[in-house]
Amino acid sequence: MPKNRLNNDKKSSSVCSSLVDKYRTSIYSLICGLLILIIILYFSIQEDYIEHKKVYSYVNSLNELDNKKTLTEVSYDEDIVKIVPKELIWSEYIIRHGDSLSSIFKKKSLTAKNVIEFTSDNLSSPLLQIHPGQKIQFGFSSDGSLKKLKYIKSNKESYIYARLNGEKGASFFARKIDSSPKKITIYRDSIIKDSLFVSGKKSGLPNNIIMELSNIFSWDIDFALDVREGDKFSVLYEGLHLSEKKIAGSKILAAEFVNQGKSYKAVRYLDSSGEVNYFTPEGHNICKSFLRAPLNFTRISSNFNLRRMHPIHKKIMAHRGVDYVAPLGTPVFASGDGSVIASSYNKANGNYIFIRHGGGITTKYLHLHKRKVKKGMRVTQRQIIGILGSTGYSTGPHLHYEFLVNGSHKNPRNVTLPHLDPVKKNELDRFYRITKPLMAKLERHQKVSKLAFLSTQ
Repeated sequence: MPKNRLNNDKKSSSVCSSLVDKYRTSIYSLICGLLILIIILYFSIQEDYIEHKKVYSYVNSLNELDNKKTLTEVSYDEDIVKIVPKELIWSEYIIRHGDSLSSIFKKKSLTAKNVIEFTSDNLSSPLLQIHPGQKIQFGFSSDGSLKKLKYIKSNKESYIYARLNGEKGASFFARKIDSSPKKITIYRDSIIKDSLFVSGKKSGLPNNIIMELSNIFSWDIDFALDVREGDKFSVLYEGLHLSEKKIAGSKILAAEFVNQGKSYKAVRYLDSSGEVNYFTPEGHNICKSFLRAPLNFTRISSNFNLRRMHPIHKKIMAHRGVDYVAPLGTPVFASGDGSVIASSYNKANGNYIFIRHGGGITTKYLHLHKRKVKKGMRVTQRQIIGILGSTGYSTGPHLHYEFLVNGSHKNPRNVTLPHLDPVKKNELDRFYRITKPLMAKLERHQKVSKLAFLSTQ
């Protein structure tokens, strides 16, 4: 290696060494300063995080006031927020005519000061506009002071007013509670062992959903006579979550009923004009122009029979209708839309009503206790036209029902009934888009239910 290069390296090394020696103290000071700054920043961030947690916890405690039966008392300190739960003693008052907020507070041994305190919030205006029948619930602490008040304006709207005690005095918190029912989708199914109603109740169906199920399929199935052990149903319906445990049935969204091996399916559709109907998944109207039976009956005492022995006259007389036995006072429906062409009384028929429908069809309703319509009136399907009785030639409370086509008597239990209009062609795409997900959801539930049933066998 050349001598000049060696000499240059030595000079560079000596220069670096001298620079390090000269600034050693400054470098150490800079490093120490950076470390101290990092430590200060770390503890500052931690302090902010802890404070944020305190505030977040405090806000959460306020948000949950209306869901708990205890009041959270909050006291303030320079360094910490302490939250101490306290049990409350509740008292309810139903507002009467002539009551004012002041008079109600006085009845609860509360002062005018309490009224002012609990009406100081921006949400106090509803509390100043109380009406008879509404409720106010008072939450008292063990020492008798009012800590919380709940004003129940309606089933859907209420307000919470709470006292929050601090070192600097009391502050007041108010919150509006929206109690509107929440919509949920519910699935139920069952295999029938006795009756639709009993099996439906065992599966957890509300009464109104059971009745709606029977109404939907009543054009195809006679639920008094055609249902057999082993028939099954599955229902997807909308429920309204009213409270923590209470759920009410609202409407059926999709359903299937298997009767004696034959499947009937229906899906609910709200069309673009706002009209609601039930259709098959293919878009055919599940409803027909006439009901199979114009009332909810117990049994049939006399079926359609052209050579029947008359129970009163004791001779062969054609029975051109069906006798439906039911308790006295049972409502009788119009089996289809039409016009009342007769509403009168005679010795044989008792109180009777005749209705003319389209397509040459006439229906007759005999032995009524009372008539609810007059000649010339227009009636709609399922409209109550009379009350079941035992007038005229009758051996007991029942309805004699006849179904005539162009003047010829037909058996109403098996006559072919005309369908109502299907989904309109210009609505079909919309119909499939809305109803296919409902039917798919019903089928998914059915598969899961079937697997669960098989796993228990």
